[in-house]
Amino acid sequence: MPKIVAGFTSVENRIRSFFDHQSLGLLLRQSNIRKDKGVSIDTVFQFLLALVFTGKNLFRLLESSESPEGISKDSVYRLLNSVSANWRRFLSLLSTRVIVQQLLPLTDDSVIKVLIADDTLYNRDRSKRVELLSRVHDHNTGRYLRGFRMLTMGWSDGHSFVPMALSMLSSAKKSNRLAPMRDDLDKRTNGYKRRQESMRKSTDVLVDMVALAMMAETKAHHLLVDSWFAFPATIRRLHVLGMHTICMLKDTGKVTYNLEGCPHTLKELYRSVRKRCGRAKILADVSVSIGMDEQGIPVTAKIIFVRDRRSKKWLALLSTDTTLTAEEIVKLYGRRWDIETFFKMAKSFLNLAKEFQSRSFDALVAHSTVVCCRYIILELARRTTKDPRTLGTLFYAVCDELRQISFTEALTLLLTGLEETLNNVAGLCKEQSQLLIQRFVEALPRVFRDRLLLLAPLCG
Repeated sequence: MPKIVAGFTSVENRIRSFFDHQSLGLLLRQSNIRKDKGVSIDTVFQFLLALVFTGKNLFRLLESSESPEGISKDSVYRLLNSVSANWRRFLSLLSTRVIVQQLLPLTDDSVIKVLIADDTLYNRDRSKRVELLSRVHDHNTGRYLRGFRMLTMGWSDGHSFVPMALSMLSSAKKSNRLAPMRDDLDKRTNGYKRRQESMRKSTDVLVDMVALAMMAETKAHHLLVDSWFAFPATIRRLHVLGMHTICMLKDTGKVTYNLEGCPHTLKELYRSVRKRCGRAKILADVSVSIGMDEQGIPVTAKIIFVRDRRSKKWLALLSTDTTLTAEEIVKLYGRRWDIETFFKMAKSFLNLAKEFQSRSFDALVAHSTVVCCRYIILELARRTTKDPRTLGTLFYAVCDELRQISFTEALTLLLTGLEETLNNVAGLCKEQSQLLIQRFVEALPRVFRDRLLLLAPLCG
């Protein structure tokens, strides 16, 4: 029977290969993600990973002939709505495995590895009864919208970004929450813990996520955040964990930094330091103290003032790693854009907040984790194969591959039927039938021959 060569695999085979190489079945079970009956958890999860590449939603795909046998809408939603599944642990185990086994060997030891954290709007503006739905401030438009803030933390070596943890945040203020939390949950379940976490302050959740990442051996000891998380109290708590912080600062007039024993606001600090001459991009740098940590140890930091290219004003960066030069701090902070690329990719291509419209809080967390897994698949394919294409281009290439494979498989089935007909009806021996098929394939247009890569001896 004609077979397709492994070099021209379908999307399902690509995902199955990722599933097997990363032992996702084992990681799912270690994270208490299981199915009691029916189709296996491995099949359902692979189906969810491949869904975005088909160009169809769940309903349309299950109605089509491409739907995998045994998978139904109920089986998918039972998995997504499970309150016992620990999706935080699953994503942490998967990302750590990918980083340690596949990305760190590709990265020189001298390259500084960092963690990057930020939040983005998870828009559910047309919803009314989604569990823990809240009014969320959109930093881009300045308006309040319905939805959640998806706090995400990932790992970067300057070439690849791997999401490691996420938290779906509602609001710490009860007045901003538009829908209540379920009251029938066992407090021992992971679903209950994630709901309680969603009502905490984002800075507290960030510290817990960093503590979890510190237990993984990813060799990351610097955290990059923007000015929304740049509070001295938070930086001191991260310092206790052994994590250096590099962040953008915002001059609020309420936060002060100690210089030679005197507190200064950021604007006062800029006035008091000596500036570099000329049109230097880095205007000045100064060492300050941001108070004492929980163990009573003073926390020192370096503040760098850089020229803002868009205006005549200045920007300020802070680093608790005072051994780095000002140029190194500015260069490292530039990596923070990796997480913005992830958010753009997740929303525009991987169907974050679009694929499922469930009211369950568990389903929101589960699907967001699936989106992170899809991103890891594309990022790993781009990095390990040295693919120069962007992730968006690579996403469309995978979708095109899926359509091409459907055509190739159909043509292969026709040739298989032709071979059986020649053997059974025409009475030709196997060698004669294969010779005729080989001549038929050689007479096909080149576009068909290129797609139909058959094993010898059918193609010689």
